[in-house]
Amino acid sequence: MQKIRVAVEKGEKWTIATAVDWPGWTRRSRGLETDTAVVTLITYATRYGQVLQEADLVQDLGFTLPTQPTDFDLIEQNQGDAKTDFGSPAVIPAAHREPISPAELPALQAILRACWQAFDRAAESASGQTLRTGPRGGGRTVAKMRLHLIESERAYVRKLACTAPNVKNLPPLDALAQTRQACLAALAQAVNEGLPEAGPRGGKLWPPRYFVHQLAWHTLDHAWEIEDRLG
Repeated sequence: MQKIRVAVEKGEKWTIATAVDWPGWTRRSRGLETDTAVVTLITYATRYGQVLQEADLVQDLGFTLPTQPTDFDLIEQNQGDAKTDFGSPAVIPAAHREPISPAELPALQAILRACWQAFDRAAESASGQTLRTGPRGGGRTVAKMRLHLIESERAYVRKLACTAPNVKNLPPLDALAQTRQACLAALAQAVNEGLPEAGPRGGKLWPPRYFVHQLAWHTLDHAWEIEDRLG
């Protein structure tokens, strides 16, 4: 099999590994060992593959399950920051600064849709059930997770110099549908027309490929959180 390219970022507490060619396949591990972070990717490979399988993307995209660390190619290591130590990817790998061609766009949009479908399935499976909480009672409900995703996706849209939709008065499911559509439209615009040097208010923008990876990771992270807290 072709080796899976991986970028790693290290904070003081967490190491985060990202399969740079597979949006959403990003996981964290406690400590600073790169090998441990890569092994964590392996432990989530089946779950990630299932996300693609449910959307009939495995064959089209050529996804193959890794079985050992040597199936990965560590191409980049970066120093993380406070956000890394919060457990969230914070560093833009060089691989995610590579432009997206118009020909590649449909595949990336399909992966985003697959991740959204995975969250929706997880949320539906939790209907009428109570998610386990941590020892201090922490953890969002599914309803609060959905609202969190809406606000996050509105913020992501602005990272591509687009205006986030006003969904304040919409039911959550309708609001989520609109923010998702806005994400797809913003991505297409960024790929086909390019980005300005800065956002409307001078803020830093994201490379489109990084936008895809952040959006996919955040969606799957909460989908898998629901599954784990139900199990």
